[in-house]
Order: sequence, then structure tokens, then C-alpha cells
Amino acid sequence: MTDGIHNLSLVLKICAIASLGGFILGYDASVISGAIEPLTEYFRLSPLESGWAVSNVILGCVLGAYGVGHLANRIGRKRTLIVAAILFLVSAVGSALATSFFWFVVYRMIGGLAVGMASTATPLYTAEISPKEYRGRMLGLQQLIMVGGQVIVYVVNFLIAYGMAEQWLVELGWRWMLGSEAVPCVVFLILVAFIPESPRWQVMMGRNAEALATLTKLSNAEHANHLLREITDSIAEEQAAERQAGTGQILQNPRMLYIVLIGCGIAILQQLFGINILMYYAPSLLQAMNVGSQDALLQTIFIGSANFVGIALAIRCVDRVGRVPLLRWGAFGCFVTMLIAAGAIWSGMQGLLPVVGLVAFVLVFGFSWSLGAWLLIAEMFPNRMRAVAMGMSFCAMYVANFLVAQAFPILNRSEYLLTQFNGAFPLLICAGFCLYGFHFIGRFLPETRGVALERIEPVMLSKSRRFGPAANPAGRGSTPADAEPGLEAQS
Repeated sequence: MTDGIHNLSLVLKICAIASLGGFILGYDASVISGAIEPLTEYFRLSPLESGWAVSNVILGCVLGAYGVGHLANRIGRKRTLIVAAILFLVSAVGSALATSFFWFVVYRMIGGLAVGMASTATPLYTAEISPKEYRGRMLGLQQLIMVGGQVIVYVVNFLIAYGMAEQWLVELGWRWMLGSEAVPCVVFLILVAFIPESPRWQVMMGRNAEALATLTKLSNAEHANHLLREITDSIAEEQAAERQAGTGQILQNPRMLYIVLIGCGIAILQQLFGINILMYYAPSLLQAMNVGSQDALLQTIFIGSANFVGIALAIRCVDRVGRVPLLRWGAFGCFVTMLIAAGAIWSGMQGLLPVVGLVAFVLVFGFSWSLGAWLLIAEMFPNRMRAVAMGMSFCAMYVANFLVAQAFPILNRSEYLLTQFNGAFPLLICAGFCLYGFHFIGRFLPETRGVALERIEPVMLSKSRRFGPAANPAGRGSTPADAEPGLEAQS
């Protein structure tokens, strides 16, 4: 399959294999949802410790996301994915065999380190290997496969628990759930050996011949040479001006810091919308509505599937509709659906309405922020800061994720809040953040659809009252038409 310039079949295969890192990421993030209740009973955990059992992994995510940009620049994108897969495997086996809560936490933190690395390295690699005309869809594929991992683990958890006694789940069931992650880890480690390194990283390391060979496989020879010249010129400009920015340089440069703050804001809001309350605690939330444990695991499959369907729809729209409309109106839709679910739970309804509200929220979130936030973080940063800035944004995402995961059990089990709100208080807070997200996107985010990665900086500054007019005379009028045709240097 080709469009006359790009070898789309090869690009699709490469991105699909790289996206298996996202599959493991989604699997690892959601496997705890089925294990948390029996695990809590097995280790006799308090509400605080129960939250820690889920949220400790996120501290590892923070460290992994913070350091992965420097690691990916040093050893390459491909090898970084391999390191993450090995850590995933160690975490899966170790946490399944843990003999104490201490060692369970240690191995889950190792998994968190891998999640932080994979969540940055996978979209970084995909963005740099994809043609700009298909970048949204290729990054959407990664997100779709990641959510596919979440759906699969919900099915696996349900099948492990189906027909089994509660005591068996407490003694052994949760171990089988956690250990099942080893299977996709091994598959990924085998397949990742067959993908090429990012051509941009190869040029950064002075391996121009290898970069040209990779680009020639991804597009025709004439276009590959054109891309190599663009990449080489870009790298030369950065090196001549000593512009390859680290964390310190980003924090000291107001223009770069402004863009990073937008990225961090998007990352934080994605978590504060409350999606991971459902991903981590859906069975617990459903059981609070008097749903049986096995029925709760079954309904969790529908919640995960709604996210999958939403992302599948978003892939078809994101490169046509654009990022801003999708995220802005998606935030408003998340507000409405979360408010419906919270209101139904608050009023004590135990029928379909609260479940329908939660499923509708996940569907809208999948259609908008589930894909959109990851896509924007992968494409919104200039070349000289992309790897490090992506790490900073994902680090902020996981800090917010940690706060949400740690706070939910405490808020959800508070006797006062239960009396006043019947378990709906955390969802009401999330609805408020959804409404703020509607304002944030409209105020700070310019449209990046179709903009070449080499030319993203003036577009990202175009809505800034301080930097916009000077950096980009077109101001708010900047559109994807400003981008040159063809594949940008990160293709």
C-alpha cells in the first residue's frame, strides 16, 4: 500500500509493532483494577494502603517519564523501548510472585518506571517515523492498541475470576491476573527487533547513511533524500546555536517554558477528568452500586470497550476535524456525561443510568482526550526540546495520575462524604475539571493539524499575548496551510 510517496504498508507495520509498547502500557495500567479487591483482602490493607497499592506504580512513572528523554537521546528510541519491555517483564513476574506487600510495591514501581518510559518513547518514535499527513492516525493507532490492552486485560481478569470462589481469588487469582502481563512482554521483545531506529536520531548521532537507508524504505528515493537534507539542516542549525535543550535550558527560556506549560496543562487535565478512576477502580465503583464482583468485572469490559470505540472513531476524524475542536468539545461532553453519572449515583439510582453515564463519559473521552492529549504532546514541541519536553509533560501527567489514584479511595470511603454525596463527590470534582478543560483549550491551544514538526514553534506561540505576534506574524491565523507539503523531517 502506497500513496505514491510513502510506503504506507511498512509505516503501518512499524508503528503497529512500536505500539505494542502502548499495549503493554495499557495492560499494566489496568490489570490492577481486577486485582485490587482480592489483593486488599490478602494483604489486609487499609484505605490508605489500598490507594498506595494502585498509586505507587505512578511514582515509578514519574521517574521513568522524567528520565526517558535523556535516555532516548543517548541510546536511541528503539533501544529505549526494549529497556522498557524488559522492565515490564520483571514487574509482571515479580509482582505476581510477591510474598509481602513491600515486595509487591517494589515490583509494581519497576513496572511504573517502564510505563513512564514507554508512554514517552512510543509516541516519540511514532511521531518521528510517521508522515505528517498520517501522523494523527498513526499516533491514534498507538492509542487504540494501548486501550486494546486495557480491554484485553479486563477480559482476562473476568475469565480468571469467572466461576471461581472468592477465597481462591484472594489467595491466587490476583497473582494470575498480574502474571498474565508477561505474555505480551515477551511478544513485544521479539517483534521490536525487526523495526528500524528513528532516522532523526540516526542523524543526531551522525549516522546519515543509516538514516537515508531507513527513509528510503519509508518513502521513494527522491523524497528520502529531500527529507535527509531537511533533517541534516535542522540538526546543524540546532548544534550551531547550541539549541539542543535540556530541562535547565527549557526552564530558563520563557518561549520554551510557555509551550511546556501548555503541554503539562493538557497532560494534567487529562488525568483530572477522572478517566483513571474508572480504569483503576471501575469494579470497586460498580460494587458500591450493589453490583456483584463478577458482574462488576464484566461491566468493566464494556467501560473499556467504550474507550476503544471512541478512539477508533477519533482516528478517522483527528486529521480532518483538527485537534482543537475535538479536545474542546470533548471536554464539554465529558463534563455533561460525568455530571449525569455523578447525579445518578448521588440520587441513589442503581439501575442502568449511572452505568450508562460512566460508559458515555468513557466513549466521549476516548473520542477526544484519550487520543488528543497523547497526540498533542507528541507533536507540539520544537525539535530541540521534543524528547525532554515530552518527558516533562508525561511526568506532570503521572503526578496528577498519582494524586487522583491516591485520593479516590480516601474520598470514596469517607463516611462524611458518603453520607452527603452517596459516593458521587469524586466524580463531581472531575466534572468541574472537565468544564475548565473546555476553557483551557479555547484560550491556549492553537490548531496543529497538518503542521510540520519542523515548523511547530511559531504556531504554538501564536496564542501567546507575549510571544505570538513577534514569533508569528500570522498570529491566530496560523493554519496547517502554513506547513510545506510533503513529509517533515521527523517522518
